[in-house]
Amino acid sequence: MNEEIKTDLSGDNLLQSAALNKDTAFTNEEREVFNLLGKLPPKVETLTEQVARVYQQFQNQPSKLAQHTFLNDLHNQNETLFYKLVGEHLPEMMPVVYTPVVGEAIQNFSAEFKQPRGIFIAYPDKDKIAQILENFATQDVDVVLVTDSEGILGIGDQGVGGINICIGKLAVYTLCAGLNPHKMLPIVLDVGTNNETLLNDPQYLGWKHPRICGKDYDDFIDAFVTAVQQKFPGVFLHWEDFARDTARNNLDRYREKICTFNDDMQGTGAVVLSALLSATKRLSQKLSDQKIVFFGAGTSATGIADQICDAMVREGISLEEARDRIYLLGRRGLITEDLDKVTRFQKIYAKNVDWAEKDLLSVVKNVKPTVLIGVSTVGGSFTEEIVKIMTAYTKNPIIFPLSNPTNKSEAIPADIMQWTGNKALVATGSPFPDVSQCNNAFVFPGIGLGVVAIKARRLTDEMIWAGCCALTECVPASQDIMAPLLPGLENIQQISRKVAVAVASRAIADGLAAPTNVEKAVDQAIWQPEYVPYKKL
Repeated sequence: MNEEIKTDLSGDNLLQSAALNKDTAFTNEEREVFNLLGKLPPKVETLTEQVARVYQQFQNQPSKLAQHTFLNDLHNQNETLFYKLVGEHLPEMMPVVYTPVVGEAIQNFSAEFKQPRGIFIAYPDKDKIAQILENFATQDVDVVLVTDSEGILGIGDQGVGGINICIGKLAVYTLCAGLNPHKMLPIVLDVGTNNETLLNDPQYLGWKHPRICGKDYDDFIDAFVTAVQQKFPGVFLHWEDFARDTARNNLDRYREKICTFNDDMQGTGAVVLSALLSATKRLSQKLSDQKIVFFGAGTSATGIADQICDAMVREGISLEEARDRIYLLGRRGLITEDLDKVTRFQKIYAKNVDWAEKDLLSVVKNVKPTVLIGVSTVGGSFTEEIVKIMTAYTKNPIIFPLSNPTNKSEAIPADIMQWTGNKALVATGSPFPDVSQCNNAFVFPGIGLGVVAIKARRLTDEMIWAGCCALTECVPASQDIMAPLLPGLENIQQISRKVAVAVASRAIADGLAAPTNVEKAVDQAIWQPEYVPYKKL
């Protein structure tokens, strides 16, 4: 933290700067120097007193969406107070700031719009991207988080409203790992929308046009990445909630050219793999001995599957053997070799089977999986019949209904436990009582902190594996089936630091950053929500 901040802002301009505003915590001297006399109530409050007051205001909100709006308004008014408040009440407020409540806020973006935050780059402005980025005055940006909004959570194409997923995700970087919020930039690429509700909504604030695709889309992404590299050299570029094909293509195209990361594929894969490693360890089994069925075959499913395969190979089996143990089901059922229109990253898991039916129930009956992972957004698809079939041949089935938001979860954890006689090991995507949440917040903030702290030139699979292992080490040892497979959010800052140190250490070992004292570098990169004295510039 700086010992003091120098600024030339004063009066209303200072009060309207979310990054600098202290509200009632401005000292009497600062009020005089910065022309704030009479603009604030006379009492000078401490940050602690402010937190107590706004926490009560938060609790008085009538709904979760109203609480999200309240916190968003506070974020736009006083960033230090926002991060201090949410940081002190993280388990309670994380689901409000981010999933699942952010999904509802995204759907209501145009109707509820009050104040812009972040950068909006629409396709008609494709020749002005550099100019748009110049409007963000500073070059001191550590993280750019970008979406094109086509695959938002479990709610799909949300057009320009996807900016809220970027804002929420960057807030999680700060809350969980301490990345400086003033050095991160949310961006939405508005390439149109195929959401008819938005196209027909007179209040919709985005570009009313069907989504561009093909070469036009690829050229637009190229122009964007080029402009970002020129404006913010050395930046960590985080892709969020792109659709299945574009998510994979964008990551593959740029991961050797820029330090970049796709959380839906890599972050989700790492946290689910960590939970799965915890589960198999608890059962005294090897990961490579499992048979795994994925219900869902999109970005998240293939990203998780790829990381599971890599982990199985680390246990000593071949890549082909690892892929043979994984079954993917898409909208048309099991991915098989004779199925047309299969992507190249699904094809590697395609099977040759002679079953007449290839739906989830039939696959479970024939494959007899020990692990069932849901990334389908089909709520309730893990039925009592399916779960009981698993339990008949697997004493302790591992069942992860991961789809967000809550109403799209493949099963309710309490139901799974009832159907299995409390013998299942369960982790979920949405928050549920008394069960581990496969929350990407356990991984991506620490990865980002590690990368930023040492200015890593690339993010590799080895670095992500190091972060995954660090997370797994944070799970308390237990033989209790009901014990959590992942740690709680209460210690998330310490967990993120451990992940960051592991990621940074691996990067240095692999020659992707200059040698340094890793722990010191990580600690120096952590921002704290505290007020410091202001001096006139």
